[in-house]
Amino acid sequence: MKNNVRNERVALKLTQEDLAKKIGVSRQTINAMESNKYIPSTVLALKVAQVLGKKVEELFSLDETD
Repeated sequence: MKNNVRNERVALKLTQEDLAKKIGVSRQTINAMESNKYIPSTVLALKVAQVLGKKVEELFSLDETD
């Protein structure tokens, strides 16, 4: 799974820590998500999308191997 979380977060001038606090997770979770080491749950993906003002489909997409 690919994601566009980092680009959208930076565009809003949010740090990983800022985003983490807004959705109730650790900064390490945001880092792992942005590094494609962690695939978020549906609930977490929806929270990220809400904070970033995007649709889930605009942030996350399937890879050819998915």
